[in-house]
Amino acid sequence: MGTYFKEYFFLFLGALIYALAIEGFLVPSHIIDGGITGISMILNTLTAKSLGIFIVCINIPFIILALRKIGKRFVFSTFFAIFVFAGGVTFFGHLFHGQCVINNLELFLAAIFGGLILGTGVGLIIRNGASVDGTEILAIYATRKISFSVGEIIMFINIFIFTIAGFIYDWTHALYSIITYFVAYKTMDIIIEGLNESKSVFVITDYSEEIGKDIMQHMDVSVTYIDAQGGYSGAKKRIVYCVISRLQVQKLKEIAKNIDPRAFIAIENVYEVEGVRVKKRKI
Repeated sequence: MGTYFKEYFFLFLGALIYALAIEGFLVPSHIIDGGITGISMILNTLTAKSLGIFIVCINIPFIILALRKIGKRFVFSTFFAIFVFAGGVTFFGHLFHGQCVINNLELFLAAIFGGLILGTGVGLIIRNGASVDGTEILAIYATRKISFSVGEIIMFINIFIFTIAGFIYDWTHALYSIITYFVAYKTMDIIIEGLNESKSVFVITDYSEEIGKDIMQHMDVSVTYIDAQGGYSGAKKRIVYCVISRLQVQKLKEIAKNIDPRAFIAIENVYEVEGVRVKKRKI
């Protein structure tokens, strides 16, 4: 029960932060977001109808698609986030009356800070298992039919949206919209992946025991040995595997290369780490 409450609290918070970015920074500056929200903002400009209604109505077909392809829990969480977001947009729209949160804010600063706040809100929503943009759902479905990735499909959609914005507003505001989108995208990465970025490391060597022992002794990091076999040579090897912080990468490289200059080291980003690390015994 506590887990669900925490998830929906952050979904609620993320949706309100997202709405604040839209009505407090982007709308007054004639900067648009990508995806369904961007389309809704363009339609709002053309028709003067409620932005919140467009956001809900355009997302509904994609949510129905998600119900068939992704699952009920995701759909329910997404419904919740979208309705909170639409309600937040309506509330902040009446609160600010088309004015920016900060009076006389320069367009560049509106794009940057709008993107930061927007990315924070959307990152919280995605991190807690929901979405507020039907284009992501469409992209996931489309990858089964065409040979493009989810990211490429979303990029194509957003290029189309920003191009339309260039004709409706002007090309200056369309370019600032791209800046906002880029800042928001990077901020989302930080929120979703966390500030404490970790790395998983595989060390393939003939001296696995020595390297593993030095890593545990000098870095206070536990390691796992994985039995493996060389593809060409057929020789048996033991791979040293561990998870470290990005600040420890250079130290681990030094340890491995000092023992085996020919060691093969593969390093990957780790987005989330759970579980209890077994600490070394104090002798």
